[in-house]
Amino acid sequence: MRLTRKFALAATAAVAFTVGTVIPAAGAATPDDNTDVPSYQEFAASTYRDVDGSYIVNGDEVLSNQSQLRTFYEKMVGPETPLDGLIVNTVNGADDRWSDAQVGDLTYCVSTAFGARHDDVVNAMASGAALWEAASSKIDFVYVSSADGNCTTRNKSVLFSVEPVQTSQYIARAFFPSTADRQQNVLIDDSIWSSGAWTPTNILGHELGHVLGFRHEHTRPESGTCFEDNNWRPLTPYDSSSIMHYPQCNGTSDDLSMTSTDVTGVVSLYGS
Repeated sequence: MRLTRKFALAATAAVAFTVGTVIPAAGAATPDDNTDVPSYQEFAASTYRDVDGSYIVNGDEVLSNQSQLRTFYEKMVGPETPLDGLIVNTVNGADDRWSDAQVGDLTYCVSTAFGARHDDVVNAMASGAALWEAASSKIDFVYVSSADGNCTTRNKSVLFSVEPVQTSQYIARAFFPSTADRQQNVLIDDSIWSSGAWTPTNILGHELGHVLGFRHEHTRPESGTCFEDNNWRPLTPYDSSSIMHYPQCNGTSDDLSMTSTDVTGVVSLYGS
């Protein structure tokens, strides 16, 4: 989530949480009539690969393999999304969400590898989760402390792990419900503790929004910048202050707090 970090390849933009390459949609104005759109080979070569081999796109979203990366690229340079807000990720046209039973039992552990910061991460995860739990009584993130000593994606006693990472590429990243099991984790860099108005609670609240299936709000055409792709369905009107909207992508909130429109979107997808 580094506002100061930039990545230059064709039409690109620095984005919160990670460095992200943003390709303009077909028909979007560019300085050279869209000739600045990178080839797939250029895009793939520039995309950050994380510690587990996944590709990180759109700032803090995970793609498991090259096939998914190619599909992502082709959809990004395809037709622009209609102007029709919190928005949910879609996979083959279907909402990328947990079932009613699953969303009420989203278990996780917090790795003891955080050392002296372990309790701080536990507390930040709890408060970030509480933002979504307060919005919908159907959502329940369940902390399983007994799994902390073996807190990896291989530990099947929990749905996902929360682990430390050392990287200059992002502050934190998460996953979608459709992400492969081996990459269902939340990774946190130590810079989360020095991110100014972006508190650990709101940073992790944003990441847990992805875990619930919610996309970056700024990929909607109303943002006017930071287009990502067309794989989403609107749940509310566009919200430039959404917890899922990067401030530097024409967002109007500087602290990533949750809005009443976010709450409406959660209820629309999971119920009150």
